[in-house]
Amino acid sequence: MKTWRTYILLIGIICPLFLCAEKPFRIVSYNVENFFHPEHDSLKNDWEFTKEGTRHWNYTRYNTKAENIARERLKLLYNAAYANVQPHSGAQANMCVFMACLQPGDTFMGLNLSHGGHLSHGSAVNFSGLVFHAIDYSLDETTGRVDYDELERKARAEHPKLIIAGASAYSREWDYARIRRVADEIGAIFMVDMAHPAGLIAAGLLDNPVKYAHIVPSTTHKTLRGPRGGVILMGEDFPNPWGKTTPKGEVKMMSALLDSAVFPGTQGGPLEHVIAAKAVAFGEALTPEFKVYQQQVKRNAAVMAQAFMDKGYKIISGGTDNHSMLVDLRTKYPDLTGKIAEQALVAADITTNKNMVPFDTRSAFQTSGLRFGTPAITTRGLKHDKMPWIVDLIDTVLQDPLSEANIAKVREEVNREMNQHPLFAW
Repeated sequence: MKTWRTYILLIGIICPLFLCAEKPFRIVSYNVENFFHPEHDSLKNDWEFTKEGTRHWNYTRYNTKAENIARERLKLLYNAAYANVQPHSGAQANMCVFMACLQPGDTFMGLNLSHGGHLSHGSAVNFSGLVFHAIDYSLDETTGRVDYDELERKARAEHPKLIIAGASAYSREWDYARIRRVADEIGAIFMVDMAHPAGLIAAGLLDNPVKYAHIVPSTTHKTLRGPRGGVILMGEDFPNPWGKTTPKGEVKMMSALLDSAVFPGTQGGPLEHVIAAKAVAFGEALTPEFKVYQQQVKRNAAVMAQAFMDKGYKIISGGTDNHSMLVDLRTKYPDLTGKIAEQALVAADITTNKNMVPFDTRSAFQTSGLRFGTPAITTRGLKHDKMPWIVDLIDTVLQDPLSEANIAKVREEVNREMNQHPLFAW
């Protein structure tokens, strides 16, 4: 009786909607099968998704295919034999490598955080420094470049089980081949965190670390310009060097250890919507237009760095090979901290962040430097002719960073110009 009353109630609610509608409307349904072609394409390795394949017709079909597309595009971008596109972030991808390669307390080596390294390369407050024993190498104080002699000395003396190349604030190309040689000499795994320059590397404008490193984690945003997320790559798969075996006694491949470190080691289910977005980004990165964009990113950075130096600022290493630069404020404004400079510039609608510089005399909370990069402004369509103008605005703010009137004047000019540039002009 209750069921019939429910039906009558529903009819009483729905029917007036049809009767009162001013225009006829159509009820439609979509068959998600059409998102992917149901016939086998030999170039896409999609046989399992056909009617004759082994997959059942459920949502997993689409998730798996999107992931396969992302993985194959990523491998093609970097000439890799292995790719995992599931990590939720670059730091988490790094954590997966640590879990696959190290035991708690094991020694590893990364770039000194105050010299441009990343938190996940040995910070005392990060998993990398809390769980493992971190030692570091530095930049040469004179050149502002990686001190490879120091790296080799420390590696031979300390025998770290993992050596990390990569940084969050380093503007120069890396000598990956030299680090790989010392890693092989001491029996270490060589990992390259290519998060920041990944887009430039994909475009062929910087050396590809996948050729040299055992394992290459990365983010998928930053210069690669995809959604926030992480990936892990290998140029070639290899049996794990520690002899870890399957229950059947077979030596596990490194890919199996990495896959297990991702799931279930550090995360649950993959974020399939993000993986689909990664697939789109990797597809864009394979286009000729992406290379042109990255060329402009690199050119903009070179011109911006030179404009800073022309105004008396010190750029660590004296220039840039990639998209970024690290400015040491002490040469021009010795009393100005990075913290105050950042706050003033952000108030003027110029986005930057404070950053320690090599051999900094201030703490990480104050810093003596600022970090700048060109991908975002390049995406908005600004080219190298606008870089001196940007530096002029930055310098105007830093001349009087506590003046609200000065900041307001710069902010007005910034917005007047940027209103002419859409967020995604490129």
